[in-house]
Amino acid sequence: MTLTLLLCDDHRLFREGLAGLLQQEPGWTVIAQAGDGKEAIRLAGELAPDLAVLDVAMPGLGGIEAAEAIRVRSPRTRIVAVSMYDDLHYRKRMLAAGAAAYVLKNEAGADLIAAIHAVLRGETFISPSLASPSQDRDAVRSERCPDLDQAALTGREREVLGLLVRGRRTREIAAELGISAKTVETYRGRLMLKLGIDNLAGLVKFAIRVGIAPLE
Repeated sequence: MTLTLLLCDDHRLFREGLAGLLQQEPGWTVIAQAGDGKEAIRLAGELAPDLAVLDVAMPGLGGIEAAEAIRVRSPRTRIVAVSMYDDLHYRKRMLAAGAAAYVLKNEAGADLIAAIHAVLRGETFISPSLASPSQDRDAVRSERCPDLDQAALTGREREVLGLLVRGRRTREIAAELGISAKTVETYRGRLMLKLGIDNLAGLVKFAIRVGIAPLE
């Protein structure tokens, strides 16, 4: 099955991580990427992709407003929302704006492809964890083993993460590990996607919590 996709997120590395994940599916092609809602609306109008993946909260024009406009400019384009927010307010507003799925960023690696398949079948998809009361989810998170999330990372991803949080630049990491700068950027995008973290500060906090980086 062929599927054309538009990705919109203000964090380039997270966006590229999503692109790499989605294009592993046979016949799926990311035909455009946007860094904000305004650009996503323009690209959707010009390219009429089969599906748009929109971040909910972005500087300037956010995903909610972008979804409403895309539904007008490209009615055939289905919309999947990705967000770091798990509260009902954002979910209701995004679905009302025309999204057919709402996926939490920290679960995107596992749920996004399933969400897209559901949307293509004409179904609505919500991240499974959102079906439980928020206090239950918080309780589960507080009881997690500190390195549970770390276990999902490959050895190379842990190496790159450790060097990133110690302040190494992309070229320095590439030289130290004997890989290209582009490969380092790819690993950083994968880390952000797997962990649901879209900035370096968040990666640093995670690395300290699980013991990859020392607390100084």
